[in-house]
Amino acid sequence: MKPLSILIVEDHPFQQLYLRNLFSELGDFDLKFAQEGSVALDFLKRHDFDLVLTDLLMPGMDGVQFIQGLAASGSRPALAIMSVASRRMLTSASLAARNLGVSVIGLISKPVKSGALRKLTEQLRKMHQATQPPPGPEIDHLAILAGLDNGELQAWFQPKKSLVNGRIVAAEALVRWIHPEHGVLLPGMFLPAFKAFGLEESLLWCILEQAMKAQKLWDVQGYAIPVSINLPTHLLNSPDLPDRILQFVLKHHGVPAMICFELMECSMPDDISNFYAGACRLRMKGFGLSQDDFGQGYSSYMNLVSTPFTELKIDRALVHGCGENEELTLALTSIVALGRQLGLTVVAEGVETAQELALLRRINCTQVQGFLISHAVSSSEFQQLLTQDGPAVAD
Repeated sequence: MKPLSILIVEDHPFQQLYLRNLFSELGDFDLKFAQEGSVALDFLKRHDFDLVLTDLLMPGMDGVQFIQGLAASGSRPALAIMSVASRRMLTSASLAARNLGVSVIGLISKPVKSGALRKLTEQLRKMHQATQPPPGPEIDHLAILAGLDNGELQAWFQPKKSLVNGRIVAAEALVRWIHPEHGVLLPGMFLPAFKAFGLEESLLWCILEQAMKAQKLWDVQGYAIPVSINLPTHLLNSPDLPDRILQFVLKHHGVPAMICFELMECSMPDDISNFYAGACRLRMKGFGLSQDDFGQGYSSYMNLVSTPFTELKIDRALVHGCGENEELTLALTSIVALGRQLGLTVVAEGVETAQELALLRRINCTQVQGFLISHAVSSSEFQQLLTQDGPAVAD
């Protein structure tokens, strides 16, 4: 197998030698070195690389300027950033890169340690070995309507576990398209088409109905499980949406208090007053309300304290690596404390490691969800998770 190719942007000869020796202990890699950013950009014009590892503090073109040049070049290797600068500096540079469309897979503090490089190369190998998904289907208007009519759009459920007792206490409904030709399609492959064709509300009714059916099945087994459902906030442009949601839920013998709407920031209403009015009316009708993706996008402390939320969901960007990052730990501690003081259920999403889980438990986060707990599964598989978990206990 051809060795993975890595371009290292580092101006100090001793550091170049040091990094070469560290990489040689970790496997066979095709290493190239550039002393500064402009040289590295010339390399990228002539060669394809699997990874670029760049310093931030360099003479001439600094690391941030290089990252901007990398994004503009059209070359798309993975990126890792190293520096003696503060962790916040690394995080800021990584956010700049990600918002320019660059895939950042590592932030490494100097002096670089073998363990940090080992973790980086393991992640790079996993990315390289991952099979490419098969090409998706043509998503047109008729295909969507047929999928809705044929029951191909399904609600799958990702459990939320309590950090008080370790049991499953809630779930988030996530849509999957069980396509007859292409198998299970994830939302990123079809949700843009739903939005483009104005069919997001049709999808809302579909998932809401399935969520209530699942709740009834679980309830027969003795499990009262609240379910969260994503609600694109621009749907609140319809002033009667809360009324129609309540009517729909009652028609299907659902319980508003057992349904929580996560207000998504992928779009906003034409008038911000529609957001506040819709949120207020949903709460008045007894539904739970979650501030989704807190910590990115348009979410703010003012929005949090001025909207009648019942739940605060901390974005995965703040959770990832929190067990090893002092700044993230401080931010999470503050957010969790504020959420709890406001009387909110605080949920951390995207939990993937035992270290992240341990930190969230230590700072009194209420609930967690993520791959460490479980992927989203069908309602019957969720039932099996509940059975394995034991009798439900109120959080």
